[in-house]
Amino acid sequence: MSVRLTGSVRLTVAQALVRFLAAQHTERDGERHRLIAATWGVFGHGNVAGIGQALVEEEHMPFHQGRNEQSMVHAAVGHARQTGRLSAHAVTTSIGPGATNLVTGAALATVNHLPVLLLPGDTFATRPADPVLQQLQVPSAGDVSVNDCLRPVSRYFDRIVRPEALIPAALEAMRVLTDPAATGAVTLALPQDVQAEAYDWPAEFFAGRTWRIRRPSPDEAELDAAAAALAGAARPLIVAGGGAKHSRAEEALAELAASTGIPVASTQAGKGTLPHDHPQDVGAVGHTGTAVANHLARTADVVLGVGTRWTDFTTASGTLFGHPSVRFVNLNVAAFDAHKQAALPLVADAREGLEQLHALLDPHHVAAHYVHEYTEEKLRWEARVTAACAAPDETARPTQAQVLGVLDTLVDPTDILINAAGSLPGDLHRLWRTRSRDQYHVEYGYSCMGYEIPAAIGVLLAAPGRPVWALVGDGTYLMNPTEIVTAVQERLPLKLVILQNHGYASIGGLSEAVGAERYGTDYRLRDASGAFTGPPLPVDLGANAASLGMRVLRPRTIRDLREALADARSATDPTCVYVETETADSVSGPPPAQAWWDVPVAEISTRPSAVKAREEYDRHVTARRRHL
Repeated sequence: MSVRLTGSVRLTVAQALVRFLAAQHTERDGERHRLIAATWGVFGHGNVAGIGQALVEEEHMPFHQGRNEQSMVHAAVGHARQTGRLSAHAVTTSIGPGATNLVTGAALATVNHLPVLLLPGDTFATRPADPVLQQLQVPSAGDVSVNDCLRPVSRYFDRIVRPEALIPAALEAMRVLTDPAATGAVTLALPQDVQAEAYDWPAEFFAGRTWRIRRPSPDEAELDAAAAALAGAARPLIVAGGGAKHSRAEEALAELAASTGIPVASTQAGKGTLPHDHPQDVGAVGHTGTAVANHLARTADVVLGVGTRWTDFTTASGTLFGHPSVRFVNLNVAAFDAHKQAALPLVADAREGLEQLHALLDPHHVAAHYVHEYTEEKLRWEARVTAACAAPDETARPTQAQVLGVLDTLVDPTDILINAAGSLPGDLHRLWRTRSRDQYHVEYGYSCMGYEIPAAIGVLLAAPGRPVWALVGDGTYLMNPTEIVTAVQERLPLKLVILQNHGYASIGGLSEAVGAERYGTDYRLRDASGAFTGPPLPVDLGANAASLGMRVLRPRTIRDLREALADARSATDPTCVYVETETADSVSGPPPAQAWWDVPVAEISTRPSAVKAREEYDRHVTARRRHL
């Protein structure tokens, strides 16, 4: 029998909020977590006397000291993803630039449906002086601050201008953070004077609460229609997205695929839902997909999407699914995504939906010749992967694919790889052999350069004792290396691999393909004409990482690389492997993209490269299709 708390407690708004957050929990399938497991912060005049002082008093709220506000959000997102969205972090900043630095991280969290609580300071609610330091004034609206930039990238936004307004706002914030369909960034803007204001709070506000994560069951009619479509298909295909992982639906998907023989392709967010050696796993789909998965997509007559948003990379900008009568079935907890591609919607939790589909489809199985076809194609693709990653000359400088190949020989299912942008996501999606459900952590919903290092810190906090690798190119490293200092401060064994290829390799390749001739994509000195075609910049990113506190290893050959990666994997301190990759032919080496991606090319140009690129663009765009 629960005991109802009575009476009141006098606290500041900031003290009340921190105490409230420390008492919130989540529960799903008997697994219980702290909802707000820790708070990140960079303090300034807009939060130091409020949230900062409250954190000093609240012994049950762990605190992490960040170096960059965007990075703190990335760390929180990494933690949330690793915990299956059962736990989140809060991020507090001052007003002004500290608050606006949150916007990119908030957009990333919301795009990827990952919970994070943002607590930016705000200008005075009482307006004793107008403007105050760092205040943006809008002549037409007195109630606007820079925090309003966070509205379009937040799933929930509120500004707490009175103490008593915190109670409903805090409860709404927890509701959204724990909603599997609506979660993302949640922002509570906190005017700096209100943070420090005292109020008599009902004691019940601080009672422990457990927010149960729902698993909605599918509608019976929708379920019957979905099962009938799959049972009647000659060439069905399952596309697993990130929602399958968020739901912990891996076992249910593996059982359905094994029982029916339906092959399973994966998006960037869904890769690893099945291990690479599962008989029905055919690998990545879309622009960065495998030859086998994309062939099956082109010829599929029914496609079951599980927890996918159907982005342009997955659909090859609407050119991939080419069967004349292809029909989609979308199992998704969010109705908005379930109806995409004019699909038969199956609005439900991914695990619940897959289990119930399995029950209806049993003992249905696809034709034996279809299984033989994709099995043989998968073997041929695996041979191409092996060739791309092979390192026959141990004394040579490695290509990027060979770096992945060497790492592949050293890891086991406990390792976690983190990446987000550049040429690596394409190589990883096509080439990496995923061994566990959470080994492949590539943030490609927002593809944010600078995500990897702070996200790895969040993952390390959520999964202590596991080897966590942040894989970055030189361009990404230069965007956001500062949280290395946090890894050193927290004594976290971050394993950072910096691939030095002297520029934006991915965009350089795209630039060449669309007639922009790699303009502004290489990191080089200017030549006599002023163009960036001189020698590579004389930068030493390894020395930079060392200056921030990391131990740095500098392999020059494939043999050196093997030893360095093994050393880093066993290290108990933050360790960087800094390797210059071979880029003579291409960054990645074979195999190339297996499907198109729509990047519009100049319709008119005086340069032959752009004219040729436009001709190629016009050829591809004719295959684009709306599924109606």
